[in-house]
Amino acid sequence: MKSLVRTQNVIATLLASSLTIISCSPTETTSSGETTTAGGSESSCPAVTVADAQGVDAGKYPQQYDLTEYQDAAGCEMTFSANPEIETFNGQIDGNAELPPLEERLPAEPLVVVPYEEIGNHGGVLTGLSKATESGTSDLLSVRHVNLFRYSDDLQTIVPNIARDFEWNDDYTVLTVYLREGHKWSNGEPFTAEDVAFWHNDVLGNDTLYSEGIPDRFLIGGEPMQVEAVDETTVVFTLPQAKPGLVALFAIDYAQPFLPMHFLGQYHPDVNPDAETNATEAGFASWDEAFNFYYGSSDWKDVPSPLLKDAAKAESLDRAVMPTLESHILISDTAEGRQLVANPYFHQVDTTGQQLPYISEIDELYVPETEVQNLKLSNGEVVYKSQAVFGEDLPVLQQNEAEGDYTVDAVPTVGESMVAYSFNVNHKDEGLREIFGDLRFREAASQALNREEINELVYFGLGTPAQYTAFDPNTVDFVTDEQRNYLADYNPDRANELLDEMGLVDANGDGTRDRLDGSPLVINLQFASQGGPVKLHELFAQYLDDVGLNVQLREVTSDEYRASQAANDLDVMTWTKAYTSAFVAGSREPLIPPFGDYFSLTNGHLWAKYIETDGAEGLEPPAWVTELDAKSTEYQTYTLGTPESSELGREIVDLVQSDLMFIGTVGNPAEPVYHRNDLVNFPTFTAKSYDYYWAYPYRPTQWFLR
Repeated sequence: MKSLVRTQNVIATLLASSLTIISCSPTETTSSGETTTAGGSESSCPAVTVADAQGVDAGKYPQQYDLTEYQDAAGCEMTFSANPEIETFNGQIDGNAELPPLEERLPAEPLVVVPYEEIGNHGGVLTGLSKATESGTSDLLSVRHVNLFRYSDDLQTIVPNIARDFEWNDDYTVLTVYLREGHKWSNGEPFTAEDVAFWHNDVLGNDTLYSEGIPDRFLIGGEPMQVEAVDETTVVFTLPQAKPGLVALFAIDYAQPFLPMHFLGQYHPDVNPDAETNATEAGFASWDEAFNFYYGSSDWKDVPSPLLKDAAKAESLDRAVMPTLESHILISDTAEGRQLVANPYFHQVDTTGQQLPYISEIDELYVPETEVQNLKLSNGEVVYKSQAVFGEDLPVLQQNEAEGDYTVDAVPTVGESMVAYSFNVNHKDEGLREIFGDLRFREAASQALNREEINELVYFGLGTPAQYTAFDPNTVDFVTDEQRNYLADYNPDRANELLDEMGLVDANGDGTRDRLDGSPLVINLQFASQGGPVKLHELFAQYLDDVGLNVQLREVTSDEYRASQAANDLDVMTWTKAYTSAFVAGSREPLIPPFGDYFSLTNGHLWAKYIETDGAEGLEPPAWVTELDAKSTEYQTYTLGTPESSELGREIVDLVQSDLMFIGTVGNPAEPVYHRNDLVNFPTFTAKSYDYYWAYPYRPTQWFLR
């Protein structure tokens, strides 16, 4: 089977100790063909690429420069040019006014992006697939995504993006972020430090918009930080304790720590005293209803847009969707898919001065069925796909590469890539809660799994059979072999012994074990294909059946699965899990109940409710959960890779495994990354990873279609 798969031996161990954090007038081509130059001369800059630097020294950050830095290095003054169709695209963005010259649309210091292989050309449509409106969409979202920072393609070096630069104080309690003068939202309004402060202070910190409080990943040891706009281009984050991983969080998180105050503020009473009146006049019942019509009651970027919620209402207002800083702007959103066009105010240019993105449009189609998805991929109908294609899809995809004119590579995965299972220890059914809450049951289930066979049958031998360790062992240096292999051996005899000890016997002679009260024990496993290979779930059910446990499988949509999980209605939860060092450095969510966010594998929902309500509701968590909370808080105060960080990280893994809340299967399996052959400047991915946000490190704005 291994001969079917072309693997890429390109990922070195991403040790936390090697994490690198480096800190410390434009022109226009108009519709008539007019060009001007930053500084007024008519010279242009060399076509520098990663493949051919043309003798130009590298900048402070890899594969990019600020404008002045590049002009000094290259000895040139840059001439800028826009996408020839940008005025047409601007006309499709609801509410946008006529475009000013490009020199007025770019920041004073645009981000100069060095293309990988070639200087590209504008045009084309990137066609992609997602499962549904909020299912499997983060892959294409990562293509247009921006944040203050990003990880470079080595997945170790953090570089600015929306930010121009940043610096820490000596003890990692004050982070100063410098923005780009003249940066503009997609509607042409100024983007300033006030938009960052608004996001934190007025949105996350508002009890009406966030009734459960600020999300934990944006807290510091459970306490809020202070966010202050010092001037238009300087924002200061003051933390109650050290959190060096905050920059990493702002490099990998799907949430963007800025919102358009000039637009959303019209519906926010802390910004505009007429917010309630404005909302009523726009046809909403309250200010927060108007606010969330655009914001979506969530920091997840792909919540249903106004165009999907109520297109007629959206189009009757001043603007159908709220302005963004992303590379592409939404113009159409239906139950079948959505379309986006290039942002005319985007802040990046290539080394010859062409405004990015090169690719003019994104066409996202919703295809929930794996078979239909693979057919479209095999036919070459898709430009790029990474998310929700698994090892089991490799043979059919590689078989059709030549005919479909595409390339699919088996790329190592890191972070949230191991499919794990978690029995509901807070089940509403007290009988099942007693069974699943018994550690012996979870140990039995773990040792009933034949991970070596899973690796061969599902992943073609390209993964590593292992136990769940919370941290991805490929991104930290402290996970031991003993921890990787903890209760991960295939031992059905021991599994049977443990289940017998519990009193789970076949009371009625039907061949399956019964509950402690003698009634049938049926374990329902609902799964979504986005969360892992179907073949793996089938094997999981078979292994448990081999030790007398009746597991019933049912495939559901991702939306159905997540809703049931959030409502605590599942017997056993399953999704990809395990986290990179960068993720855990920035967020405690994987280590405190419910051990993840809405979109990930969670458990312990009643423990989370108890903590959230100070004991008024829910169930009191066991001592190991309280200890894990304290250790995860302390862990974030250390710099990754230090002896203190590694020692504490190892203790955290021991705690996580002491209760075996999450049962691992196979870690870091190689999985497909697909791209059509006419997509240029598409690099070899160092790793396929949601934790680093799919395509975001690989600079999709410089991809182009030949």
